[in-house]
Amino acid sequence: MISEILAPVGNDKMLIAAVRTGADAVYFGADKFNARRNAENFSGESLKSAIEYAHLNNVKCYLTLNTVIKDNEFSEALNLVKEVYEYGIDAVILQDIGLARLIRENFPNLPLHASTQMSVHSPAALNLLKNMGFCRVVPARELTKPELIALCQKAKDLGLEVEVFVHGALCMCLSGQCYF
Repeated sequence: MISEILAPVGNDKMLIAAVRTGADAVYFGADKFNARRNAENFSGESLKSAIEYAHLNNVKCYLTLNTVIKDNEFSEALNLVKEVYEYGIDAVILQDIGLARLIRENFPNLPLHASTQMSVHSPAALNLLKNMGFCRVVPARELTKPELIALCQKAKDLGLEVEVFVHGALCMCLSGQCYF
């Protein structure tokens, strides 16, 4: 079992705190295409600096692109992926399967993580995600322990990582469905 302490960060102070307190990885959003777009996020030069700082301290960085992408946004979203790919981002956390396909075509070596916003509730979804090039899945938070165990076993059989929230804020209604 691989374990990783993954911390959310939204600014330089949070990033430094996560790194100094032992996070193995951090995740953050840019100024667009993430579910926390009204929160403090990184953009432009601050994205590059955040990734550089984390990597200097052997901490991985994941960018959240965990919203549904509209047709007129795909080009801009791919440009953002290109930018962070060039900065050395370790993975992107996605909700939109159309964007996932485009990223896989344009950046075949960039690891893809299926966000909790995908609402993965059962092992049946894992074959599809694996075939689409995902290497990690973040299941819906409302799974029961037996459901999560079954999903983890199937993921292990497929060679997929599973990321599980162990504490923090609980979403209203259904996990990750923030538009509700």
